[in-house]
Amino acid sequence: MRPKDLICYEVRHKETDLFCCTRTDLSAHIKERVFFYRHQLEEYIRIKPAFRDSLSPLSGDPMAPRIVGQMLEASSALGVGPMATVAGAVAEFVGSDIAFLSDAFIIENGGDISMKTDVERIIQVYAKKSPFSEKLGIRLKARSSTYGICTSSATVGPSLSLGNADAVCIVADSALFADGLATCLGNGVKKKDDIAAAIEKGQKFPGVIGILIILGEHLGVWGDIDIVRLQGPKATSKWREGKRSS
Repeated sequence: MRPKDLICYEVRHKETDLFCCTRTDLSAHIKERVFFYRHQLEEYIRIKPAFRDSLSPLSGDPMAPRIVGQMLEASSALGVGPMATVAGAVAEFVGSDIAFLSDAFIIENGGDISMKTDVERIIQVYAKKSPFSEKLGIRLKARSSTYGICTSSATVGPSLSLGNADAVCIVADSALFADGLATCLGNGVKKKDDIAAAIEKGQKFPGVIGILIILGEHLGVWGDIDIVRLQGPKATSKWREGKRSS
């Protein structure tokens, strides 16, 4: 939660509560950007309440702010309501805005993460009462572009999921898209037999790096990610690219 090579702090504004790690303290700048994007979203919702309330895609709007336009576009491709992408959208847009100030950063918004890293990092997975909860991590290698790591859950947090999964975690190029895809796949995971179908559906979208789905004692994983065991004397690689277990 607090990598030694970065300075970590919280930035809060209304319902938005970001956990941020950057090279230097950018809290004032990040708070201004959060205020900016929240204002755009709130004003758009005031004019078009369906943007907040719809559980299905809405038509594109060429006059919408950029963050709203990208949420509309992604949710349309995924078949979910635009607010299914909001936490990832805020994390991604804030991350993009500070990239010129910090060459490495972690912006976490309610479990949805935008991250740029020049070292290997491990993201711990929380899946409530599942035996895998807090015992598995996703190991991500350093790269020059940003990761989006987002999770949907029917058993953790206030976000709506129509499925039963304890955790559907997506690693992708975009946090905005990963947030929506996690919701999309999570809606379809109601029993263990749905895990493989959800992974097959998710891997067809461009920009998806890896998928991890946990439902009780059942697990499925796909992609260019390492799943590591966090308990014991060493974290050991258990599943690698292209392999699945459920």
